[in-house]
Amino acid sequence: MRVLVIGSGAREHALLLALARDPQVEALAVAPGNAGTAAIAEQRDIDATNGAEVVALARGFGADLVVIGPELPLVAGVADAVRAAGIPCFGPSREAAQIEGSKQFAKDVMSAAGVRTAVSEIVDNPAKLDSALNRFGPPAGQAAWVVKDDGLAAGKGVVVSADRDVARAHAAALLDDGHPVLLESFLDGPEVSLFCVVDGETVVPLLPAQDFKRVGDGDTGPNTGGMGAYSPLPWLAAETVDAIVEDVVKPVAAEMVRRGTPFTGLLYAGLAITSSGPAVVEFNCRFGDPETQAVLSLLESPLGQLLHAASTGSLDSFGALSWRDGSAVTVVVAAEHYPGRPRTGDVITGASAPGVLHAGTARRDDGAVVSSGGRVLSVVGAGADLSAARADAYAKIAGIKLAGSHFRTDIAKTAAGE
Repeated sequence: MRVLVIGSGAREHALLLALARDPQVEALAVAPGNAGTAAIAEQRDIDATNGAEVVALARGFGADLVVIGPELPLVAGVADAVRAAGIPCFGPSREAAQIEGSKQFAKDVMSAAGVRTAVSEIVDNPAKLDSALNRFGPPAGQAAWVVKDDGLAAGKGVVVSADRDVARAHAAALLDDGHPVLLESFLDGPEVSLFCVVDGETVVPLLPAQDFKRVGDGDTGPNTGGMGAYSPLPWLAAETVDAIVEDVVKPVAAEMVRRGTPFTGLLYAGLAITSSGPAVVEFNCRFGDPETQAVLSLLESPLGQLLHAASTGSLDSFGALSWRDGSAVTVVVAAEHYPGRPRTGDVITGASAPGVLHAGTARRDDGAVVSSGGRVLSVVGAGADLSAARADAYAKIAGIKLAGSHFRTDIAKTAAGE
């Protein structure tokens, strides 16, 4: 099997590493990739949101499967173009990708499917903002205001704050930029990411994970695209995961089929495990970053065959997934100033070690690997338990040098009992 992966981050690096372990995968290509993925796959520089370019590359490479990593190409309909060319594609159609592309669409699907989620309201007029804020947040009995960009925001369009001024400023800025705002009721409890491979109404869950959005230790500072993650979750009962699959993911998948927009690809359920049970925070239409880096490092089943089965309508006969024993922890090494405008162009050393996955990296003409984005590296540690996996990840980070870089020191610390 020849597999083309679309994307340039650490998620795509993790996908390629897992695909390379599949005995049926004989060749890998990635577009556009990064300095790390170049070591394991043919690298091509294309516009990942241009369906015609992706199709031409897939044909030229002789791809038996195209795997689309990021949300932007999916929402742009690249998967539709690939399938129309007769090439199996892992990723939902443009219409199905609206489960992430429009939070209001996701709310409508969940309402029809009877799935528990936060109460919400769309605000698209600045004149209605203050009255809407009065219906959410502390005065309304909530712990905080939850303000979201209704469209794609790469994980950074959300503010959760007990300070009305902070919440209002974020909402006003979004409205000023022409973005509708979604206000939600606050959901208490820890958050869980559950990835499910979906083919119509067939749902195959992966291991649950938890990620860390805030930039600083102790969940302080602004939201980011994700500063780390771990899997599995020792505090989450297997029965709860089963309930999420049966009561959340399967009903949503069935509702998408009922609407004539069946979902084929990776359906990511982000949930809060509240005092009243699981409730959906959001759905994404692709593998999450940085959770993917931890989850796929533990997968023993052949990933290429799994994704190909989902892409060709045979997922229901694939069988149960196999997983390595132990735990995995991902820690993101970010560039100076991230999540603001990151400093780039700095030389990175120590980034070729096993378990170091590249995201915002590039190779200079002189051969040096340099930073090219905000989240530069994802460092994956493994061990018999979370404490051992944490120790492994941070030991690897100690060998990496990048001027001005920063990372959280508390990823999975509480879950490990440290």
